[in-house]
Amino acid sequence: MLILHNTYRAEGGEERAVRELAALLHRHGHHAATLERASAEVSPARAARAMLGGGEDPDAVAAAVRGERAEVVHAHNLHPLFGWRALAAARAAGARTVLHLHNFRLYCAIGVAYRERQPCHACRGRNTLPGLVHRCRGSLPEASVYAVALARQQPRLLEHADRIVVLSEGHGRLLRAHGLPPERVTVLPNFVTETVDASRAGSGRYGLVAGRLVEEKGFDTAVLAARAAGVPLVVAGIGPDEDRLRALAAGAEVEFVGWLPAPRLAEVRAGAGVALAPSRCEEACPYSVLDALATGVPVLASDRGGLPDLVGPSAALPAEDTGAWTRALESLWRDPERRAGAGVAALASARARFGETRYLRALLEVYGCAP
Repeated sequence: MLILHNTYRAEGGEERAVRELAALLHRHGHHAATLERASAEVSPARAARAMLGGGEDPDAVAAAVRGERAEVVHAHNLHPLFGWRALAAARAAGARTVLHLHNFRLYCAIGVAYRERQPCHACRGRNTLPGLVHRCRGSLPEASVYAVALARQQPRLLEHADRIVVLSEGHGRLLRAHGLPPERVTVLPNFVTETVDASRAGSGRYGLVAGRLVEEKGFDTAVLAARAAGVPLVVAGIGPDEDRLRALAAGAEVEFVGWLPAPRLAEVRAGAGVALAPSRCEEACPYSVLDALATGVPVLASDRGGLPDLVGPSAALPAEDTGAWTRALESLWRDPERRAGAGVAALASARARFGETRYLRALLEVYGCAP
Protein backbone atom coordinates (compact mmCIF):
# COMPACT_ATOMS: atom_id res chain seq x y z
CA MET A 1 0.00 0.00 0.00
CA LEU A 2 1.01 3.60 -0.57
CA ILE A 3 -0.43 6.18 1.84
CA LEU A 4 -0.75 9.79 0.66
CA HIS A 5 -1.17 12.68 3.06
CA ASN A 6 -0.71 16.43 2.90
CA THR A 7 0.07 17.39 6.49
CA TYR A 8 -1.66 20.42 7.96
CA ARG A 9 0.11 23.48 9.31
CA ALA A 10 -1.02 22.46 12.80
CA GLU A 11 -0.94 18.75 13.62
CA GLY A 12 -4.23 17.15 14.58
CA GLY A 13 -6.11 13.90 14.69
CA GLU A 14 -5.70 13.19 10.99
CA GLU A 15 -1.93 13.00 11.36
CA ARG A 16 -2.38 10.51 14.19
CA ALA A 17 -4.76 8.47 12.04
CA VAL A 18 -2.23 8.29 9.21
CA ARG A 19 0.62 7.23 11.52
CA GLU A 20 -1.45 4.59 13.28
CA LEU A 21 -2.79 3.21 10.01
CA ALA A 22 0.73 2.70 8.64
CA ALA A 23 1.89 1.13 11.91
CA LEU A 24 -1.12 -1.21 11.97
CA LEU A 25 -0.44 -2.45 8.46
CA HIS A 26 3.24 -3.04 9.26
CA ARG A 27 2.39 -4.94 12.45
CA HIS A 28 0.23 -7.31 10.46
CA GLY A 29 2.77 -8.02 7.75
CA HIS A 30 1.63 -5.61 5.04
CA HIS A 31 4.04 -3.32 3.23
CA ALA A 32 2.87 0.26 3.62
CA ALA A 33 4.90 3.22 2.39
CA THR A 34 3.90 6.81 3.14
CA LEU A 35 4.33 9.75 0.79
CA GLU A 36 3.74 13.06 2.55
CA ARG A 37 3.81 16.69 1.52
CA ALA A 38 3.66 19.51 4.06
CA SER A 39 1.60 22.69 3.91
CA ALA A 40 3.95 24.29 6.43
CA GLU A 41 6.83 24.07 3.96
CA VAL A 42 5.29 25.97 1.05
CA SER A 43 4.41 29.59 0.43
CA PRO A 44 0.80 30.72 0.11
CA ALA A 45 1.40 31.45 -3.58
CA ARG A 46 2.64 27.93 -4.27
CA ALA A 47 -0.22 26.41 -2.29
CA ALA A 48 -2.70 28.48 -4.31
CA ARG A 49 -1.19 27.36 -7.61
CA ALA A 50 -1.37 23.75 -6.50
CA MET A 51 -4.98 24.06 -5.37
CA LEU A 52 -6.10 25.68 -8.60
CA GLY A 53 -4.11 23.23 -10.72
CA GLY A 54 -5.44 20.09 -9.05
CA GLY A 55 -2.16 19.35 -7.28
CA GLU A 56 1.46 19.31 -8.33
CA ASP A 57 3.86 16.67 -9.63
CA PRO A 58 1.47 13.75 -10.12
CA ASP A 59 4.32 11.90 -11.87
CA ALA A 60 6.01 11.52 -8.47
CA VAL A 61 2.93 9.70 -7.21
CA ALA A 62 2.91 7.38 -10.21
CA ALA A 63 6.62 6.71 -9.72
CA ALA A 64 6.04 5.89 -6.06
CA VAL A 65 3.25 3.47 -6.99
CA ARG A 66 5.55 1.68 -9.41
CA GLY A 67 8.55 1.83 -7.12
CA GLU A 68 6.65 0.42 -4.14
CA ARG A 69 4.65 -1.94 -6.37
CA ALA A 70 1.61 -0.61 -4.56
CA GLU A 71 -1.68 -2.35 -5.21
CA VAL A 72 -3.62 0.26 -3.23
CA VAL A 73 -3.15 4.01 -2.81
CA HIS A 74 -4.85 5.21 0.37
CA ALA A 75 -5.27 8.99 0.23
CA HIS A 76 -6.08 11.17 3.23
CA ASN A 77 -5.83 14.98 3.00
CA LEU A 78 -4.88 15.85 -0.58
CA HIS A 79 -5.05 19.65 -0.45
CA PRO A 80 -3.25 21.65 -1.55
CA LEU A 81 -0.20 19.81 -2.89
CA PHE A 82 -1.52 16.42 -4.08
CA GLY A 83 -4.99 17.21 -5.42
CA TRP A 84 -7.14 15.08 -7.69
CA ARG A 85 -4.23 14.55 -10.10
CA ALA A 86 -2.53 12.35 -7.49
CA LEU A 87 -5.48 9.94 -7.51
CA ALA A 88 -5.61 9.97 -11.29
CA ALA A 89 -1.89 9.22 -11.51
CA ALA A 90 -2.17 6.39 -8.99
CA ARG A 91 -4.97 4.81 -10.97
CA ALA A 92 -3.12 5.18 -14.23
CA ALA A 93 -0.14 3.41 -12.63
CA GLY A 94 -2.38 0.45 -11.81
CA ALA A 95 -3.34 1.03 -8.16
CA ARG A 96 -6.78 0.83 -6.55
CA THR A 97 -7.59 4.19 -4.98
CA VAL A 98 -9.17 4.88 -1.59
CA LEU A 99 -10.15 8.41 -0.54
CA HIS A 100 -10.38 8.74 3.26
CA LEU A 101 -12.50 11.74 4.31
CA HIS A 102 -11.77 12.87 7.87
CA ASN A 103 -13.73 16.13 7.68
CA PHE A 104 -15.71 18.26 5.21
CA ARG A 105 -12.81 19.60 3.15
CA LEU A 106 -14.35 18.09 0.02
CA TYR A 107 -16.48 21.24 -0.24
CA CYS A 108 -15.77 23.32 2.90
CA ALA A 109 -12.79 25.66 2.71
CA ILE A 110 -12.05 25.34 6.45
CA GLY A 111 -12.97 21.67 6.72
CA VAL A 112 -15.18 21.85 9.82
CA ALA A 113 -18.42 23.08 8.18
CA TYR A 114 -18.98 25.56 11.00
CA ARG A 115 -19.63 29.30 11.08
CA GLU A 116 -21.10 31.78 13.55
CA ARG A 117 -21.58 29.30 16.40
CA GLN A 118 -23.43 26.67 14.41
CA PRO A 119 -22.89 24.00 11.75
CA CYS A 120 -22.82 25.48 8.26
CA HIS A 121 -23.52 23.63 5.03
CA ALA A 122 -24.15 26.72 2.90
CA CYS A 123 -21.57 25.38 0.45
CA ARG A 124 -23.26 22.38 -1.14
CA GLY A 125 -21.58 20.10 -3.62
CA ARG A 126 -19.80 22.25 -6.17
CA ASN A 127 -21.50 25.46 -5.03
CA THR A 128 -18.69 26.96 -2.96
CA LEU A 129 -19.72 30.58 -3.49
CA PRO A 130 -20.94 31.03 0.13
CA GLY A 131 -17.42 30.30 1.37
CA LEU A 132 -16.19 33.17 -0.78
CA VAL A 133 -18.99 35.52 0.29
CA HIS A 134 -18.32 34.84 3.98
CA ARG A 135 -14.51 34.78 3.47
CA CYS A 136 -14.24 31.59 5.49
CA ARG A 137 -10.50 31.42 4.78
CA GLY A 138 -10.01 34.95 6.08
CA SER A 139 -8.57 37.01 3.24
CA LEU A 140 -10.48 37.55 0.00
CA PRO A 141 -7.66 36.15 -2.20
CA GLU A 142 -7.40 32.92 -0.21
CA ALA A 143 -11.17 32.54 0.01
CA SER A 144 -11.34 32.99 -3.77
CA VAL A 145 -8.72 30.33 -4.39
CA TYR A 146 -10.48 27.79 -2.22
CA ALA A 147 -13.93 28.52 -3.66
CA VAL A 148 -12.72 27.98 -7.23
CA ALA A 149 -10.38 25.10 -6.47
CA LEU A 150 -12.80 23.04 -4.37
CA ALA A 151 -15.53 23.42 -6.99
CA ARG A 152 -13.11 22.22 -9.66
CA GLN A 153 -11.59 19.40 -7.70
CA GLN A 154 -14.63 17.77 -6.05
CA PRO A 155 -16.01 15.92 -9.10
CA ARG A 156 -12.56 14.79 -10.16
CA LEU A 157 -11.68 13.50 -6.70
CA LEU A 158 -14.89 11.46 -6.62
CA GLU A 159 -14.36 10.27 -10.18
CA HIS A 160 -10.91 8.86 -9.43
CA ALA A 161 -11.70 7.24 -6.06
CA ASP A 162 -12.57 3.56 -6.23
CA ARG A 163 -13.67 3.56 -2.59
CA ILE A 164 -14.48 6.37 -0.15
CA VAL A 165 -14.12 6.06 3.62
CA VAL A 166 -16.09 8.14 6.12
CA LEU A 167 -15.64 8.01 9.89
CA SER A 168 -19.19 7.54 11.19
CA GLU A 169 -22.76 7.12 10.05
CA GLY A 170 -23.48 10.75 10.96
CA HIS A 171 -20.43 11.95 9.02
CA GLY A 172 -21.46 9.84 6.03
CA ARG A 173 -25.05 11.14 6.02
CA LEU A 174 -23.86 14.72 5.90
CA LEU A 175 -21.37 14.02 3.11
CA ARG A 176 -23.81 11.99 1.02
CA ALA A 177 -26.10 15.02 1.02
CA HIS A 178 -23.29 16.80 -0.83
CA GLY A 179 -22.97 14.26 -3.61
CA LEU A 180 -20.98 11.30 -2.29
CA PRO A 181 -21.85 8.18 -4.31
CA PRO A 182 -23.33 5.88 -1.61
CA GLU A 183 -22.43 2.67 -3.42
CA ARG A 184 -18.72 3.45 -3.01
CA VAL A 185 -18.84 4.65 0.62
CA THR A 186 -17.70 2.61 3.64
CA VAL A 187 -18.10 3.73 7.25
CA LEU A 188 -14.87 3.02 9.09
CA PRO A 189 -14.37 4.75 12.48
CA ASN A 190 -10.90 5.39 13.85
CA PHE A 191 -9.46 2.70 16.10
CA VAL A 192 -7.60 2.45 19.39
CA THR A 193 -4.49 0.34 19.73
CA GLU A 194 -5.04 -0.74 23.32
CA THR A 195 -7.54 -0.59 26.17
CA VAL A 196 -7.08 -0.60 29.95
CA ASP A 197 -7.64 -3.78 31.97
CA ALA A 198 -10.48 -2.30 34.02
CA SER A 199 -12.44 0.94 34.36
CA ARG A 200 -11.78 3.21 37.36
CA ALA A 201 -14.51 5.69 36.53
CA GLY A 202 -16.38 5.03 39.77
CA SER A 203 -13.47 6.47 41.75
CA GLY A 204 -12.65 9.23 39.25
CA ARG A 205 -11.71 12.55 40.81
CA TYR A 206 -12.76 15.02 38.10
CA GLY A 207 -14.39 15.51 34.73
CA LEU A 208 -12.19 15.98 31.69
CA VAL A 209 -12.30 17.87 28.42
CA ALA A 210 -9.35 17.52 26.06
CA GLY A 211 -8.59 19.07 22.71
CA ARG A 212 -7.80 22.33 20.99
CA LEU A 213 -9.37 25.27 22.79
CA VAL A 214 -11.51 26.71 20.01
CA GLU A 215 -15.08 27.97 20.14
CA GLU A 216 -16.53 25.19 17.98
CA LYS A 217 -15.45 22.53 20.48
CA GLY A 218 -17.99 23.90 22.96
CA PHE A 219 -15.69 23.73 25.97
CA ASP A 220 -17.51 26.72 27.45
CA THR A 221 -20.53 24.40 27.85
CA ALA A 222 -18.36 21.96 29.79
CA VAL A 223 -17.00 24.71 32.04
CA LEU A 224 -20.43 26.18 32.76
CA ALA A 225 -22.03 22.77 33.36
CA ALA A 226 -19.24 21.64 35.69
CA ARG A 227 -19.41 24.91 37.56
CA ALA A 228 -23.20 24.67 38.03
CA ALA A 229 -23.04 20.97 38.97
CA GLY A 230 -20.15 21.44 41.40
CA VAL A 231 -17.99 18.92 39.52
CA PRO A 232 -14.19 19.43 39.41
CA LEU A 233 -13.05 19.81 35.81
CA VAL A 234 -9.67 19.44 34.10
CA VAL A 235 -9.21 21.22 30.77
CA ALA A 236 -6.34 19.77 28.70
CA GLY A 237 -5.30 21.70 25.61
CA ILE A 238 -4.31 25.09 24.27
CA GLY A 239 -5.87 27.41 21.75
CA PRO A 240 -7.29 30.85 20.99
CA ASP A 241 -10.38 30.38 23.22
CA GLU A 242 -8.34 29.87 26.40
CA ASP A 243 -8.70 33.38 27.83
CA ARG A 244 -12.47 33.33 27.46
CA LEU A 245 -12.70 29.88 29.05
CA ARG A 246 -10.53 30.95 31.98
CA ALA A 247 -12.80 33.93 32.56
CA LEU A 248 -15.87 31.66 32.58
CA ALA A 249 -14.13 29.32 35.04
CA ALA A 250 -13.15 32.04 37.52
CA GLY A 251 -14.03 30.94 41.04
CA ALA A 252 -14.92 27.38 40.00
CA GLU A 253 -12.92 24.19 40.53
CA VAL A 254 -11.53 24.14 37.00
CA GLU A 255 -7.87 23.41 36.27
CA PHE A 256 -6.24 24.30 32.96
CA VAL A 257 -3.27 21.99 32.41
CA GLY A 258 -2.32 23.09 28.89
CA TRP A 259 -1.06 20.84 26.13
CA LEU A 260 0.10 17.46 27.43
CA PRO A 261 2.22 14.82 25.68
CA ALA A 262 0.31 11.62 25.02
CA PRO A 263 1.68 9.61 27.99
CA ARG A 264 0.89 12.39 30.46
CA LEU A 265 -2.57 12.95 28.95
CA ALA A 266 -3.25 9.23 29.33
CA GLU A 267 -2.40 9.50 33.04
CA VAL A 268 -4.76 12.44 33.47
CA ARG A 269 -7.49 10.62 31.56
CA ALA A 270 -7.13 7.57 33.79
CA GLY A 271 -8.02 9.72 36.82
CA ALA A 272 -11.25 11.05 35.30
CA GLY A 273 -14.73 9.92 36.22
CA VAL A 274 -16.35 11.32 33.09
CA ALA A 275 -15.22 12.93 29.84
CA LEU A 276 -17.16 15.59 27.99
CA ALA A 277 -17.28 16.27 24.25
CA PRO A 278 -19.71 19.19 23.88
CA SER A 279 -18.81 20.04 20.28
CA ARG A 280 -20.91 22.57 18.40
CA CYS A 281 -19.36 21.46 15.14
CA GLU A 282 -20.21 18.09 13.60
CA GLU A 283 -17.12 16.11 14.53
CA ALA A 284 -16.80 12.79 12.73
CA CYS A 285 -14.86 10.56 15.13
CA PRO A 286 -12.63 12.45 17.58
CA TYR A 287 -9.84 10.62 19.35
CA SER A 288 -10.69 12.41 22.58
CA VAL A 289 -13.86 10.29 22.73
CA LEU A 290 -12.26 7.03 21.60
CA ASP A 291 -9.39 7.39 24.06
CA ALA A 292 -11.81 8.02 26.92
CA LEU A 293 -13.86 4.95 26.04
CA ALA A 294 -10.68 2.86 25.78
CA THR A 295 -9.75 4.04 29.29
CA GLY A 296 -13.16 3.02 30.63
CA VAL A 297 -14.28 6.62 31.12
CA PRO A 298 -17.93 7.30 30.26
CA VAL A 299 -18.48 10.13 27.80
CA LEU A 300 -21.20 12.74 27.56
CA ALA A 301 -21.20 14.15 24.02
CA SER A 302 -23.19 16.56 21.92
CA ASP A 303 -25.85 15.30 19.54
CA ARG A 304 -24.04 16.52 16.42
CA GLY A 305 -22.09 14.81 13.67
CA GLY A 306 -20.72 11.37 14.47
CA LEU A 307 -20.71 11.80 18.25
CA PRO A 308 -24.03 10.03 18.94
CA ASP A 309 -22.72 7.06 16.92
CA LEU A 310 -19.78 6.79 19.32
CA VAL A 311 -21.48 7.24 22.69
CA GLY A 312 -25.05 6.12 22.02
CA PRO A 313 -28.24 8.22 22.03
CA SER A 314 -28.66 8.17 25.82
CA ALA A 315 -25.33 9.98 26.30
CA ALA A 316 -25.84 12.49 23.46
CA LEU A 317 -27.02 15.91 24.65
CA PRO A 318 -28.24 19.04 22.84
CA ALA A 319 -25.13 21.02 22.02
CA GLU A 320 -26.52 24.39 23.11
CA ASP A 321 -28.54 23.30 26.17
CA THR A 322 -26.25 24.03 29.10
CA GLY A 323 -29.01 23.05 31.52
CA ALA A 324 -29.23 19.56 30.02
CA TRP A 325 -25.45 19.22 30.33
CA THR A 326 -25.56 20.35 33.95
CA ARG A 327 -28.29 17.88 34.86
CA ALA A 328 -26.65 14.95 33.07
CA LEU A 329 -23.23 15.66 34.55
CA GLU A 330 -24.56 16.15 38.07
CA SER A 331 -26.66 12.97 37.90
CA LEU A 332 -23.71 10.87 36.78
CA TRP A 333 -21.26 12.47 39.20
CA ARG A 334 -23.44 12.05 42.29
CA ASP A 335 -23.86 8.30 41.66
CA PRO A 336 -20.44 6.59 41.72
CA GLU A 337 -22.02 3.18 41.25
CA ARG A 338 -23.80 4.28 38.10
CA ARG A 339 -20.59 5.95 36.92
CA ALA A 340 -18.68 2.70 37.49
CA GLY A 341 -21.24 0.80 35.42
CA ALA A 342 -21.05 3.37 32.65
CA GLY A 343 -17.26 3.03 32.68
CA VAL A 344 -17.50 -0.74 32.28
CA ALA A 345 -19.89 -0.24 29.35
CA ALA A 346 -17.56 2.34 27.79
CA LEU A 347 -14.63 -0.06 27.95
CA ALA A 348 -16.69 -2.90 26.47
CA SER A 349 -17.77 -0.62 23.61
CA ALA A 350 -14.18 0.36 22.87
CA ARG A 351 -13.10 -3.28 22.71
CA ALA A 352 -16.02 -4.45 20.61
CA ARG A 353 -16.34 -1.54 18.18
CA PHE A 354 -13.02 0.27 17.98
CA GLY A 355 -10.32 -2.39 18.32
CA GLU A 356 -7.58 -2.70 15.73
CA THR A 357 -8.44 -6.29 14.69
CA ARG A 358 -11.94 -5.28 13.66
CA TYR A 359 -10.58 -2.18 11.94
CA LEU A 360 -7.98 -4.13 9.96
CA ARG A 361 -10.55 -6.63 8.74
CA ALA A 362 -12.81 -3.85 7.48
CA LEU A 363 -9.88 -1.94 5.98
CA LEU A 364 -8.70 -4.93 3.96
CA GLU A 365 -12.23 -5.33 2.62
CA VAL A 366 -12.06 -1.71 1.46
CA TYR A 367 -8.73 -2.47 -0.18
CA GLY A 368 -10.23 -5.51 -1.90
CA CYS A 369 -7.67 -7.78 -0.16
CA ALA A 370 -8.19 -11.02 1.74
CA PRO A 371 -7.52 -10.66 5.50
